[in-house]
Amino acid sequence: MKIFFNKKKLIKEIQNTENLGFVPTMGALHKGHLSLIKKSKKLSEKTIVSIFVNKPQFNNKNDFKKYPRSIKKDINLLKKNKINYLYLPSVKEIYPQGKNKKIKISKWKKILCGKNRKGHFEAVVDVVDRFIKIIKPKKIYLGEKDFQQFAIIREFIIKNKIKTKPIICPTIREKNGIAFSSRNHLLNKKEKTIAANVYKILSKNRNKMLKNNFYIKKIKKNLLSIGVKKIDYLEVFDTKKILNEKFKKKKFKIFLAYYIKKVRLIDNF
Repeated sequence: MKIFFNKKKLIKEIQNTENLGFVPTMGALHKGHLSLIKKSKKLSEKTIVSIFVNKPQFNNKNDFKKYPRSIKKDINLLKKNKINYLYLPSVKEIYPQGKNKKIKISKWKKILCGKNRKGHFEAVVDVVDRFIKIIKPKKIYLGEKDFQQFAIIREFIIKNKIKTKPIICPTIREKNGIAFSSRNHLLNKKEKTIAANVYKILSKNRNKMLKNNFYIKKIKKNLLSIGVKKIDYLEVFDTKKILNEKFKKKKFKIFLAYYIKKVRLIDNF
């Protein structure tokens, strides 16, 4: 595995790689990230992983400060998984002239996570676009847990005729059902039990919620009673509509964002 801090050296190294797979991360790597890497290694000639905690996409300064960082552990994990390249850029490398305030993204930025995180998706798309321009990968691998993020990035890539193909990969879960997330590191044992119970309740009542919107109110009360501090949203959406896929059968999913103390978790079923 070759590690790069400088984009000029990285570009020189990868410029002749025709089928390059890219896995963007903010570090604190887990089995969800490893599943993306595994998919890339299967479908791409070579794989590059980036680790960059992107400050502009955080709506809360404390959230940015507390975001888990484990760079030495991450590097060892990537070496074990035999990726080809790791890119560890500085802020100046990615934002030499500051962020792009004029970036235009999907109307879907206004729903779900976009409701309570103003400017979040613009910042996500901005940084992903910057990485794509540097790396020029044939494919970018993203997780289904962040479904809204995938849909917005995918639409941006299509509208701007970017040659990189976005690949969505299934959500990977812990034994207790919680979707793997870097933020899980911030939960203690008791809080993880609450998150596991959230998963159990939603899994058990998924079909009822899909059929009856009124039932969602009942589930919200249930979640708050078991230790969830706050629910940003618990909603049903047609994923085909979000992905702008016409003439296909509707496919509904339940989307959730909630807090256990100060830790915000998201999921979809």
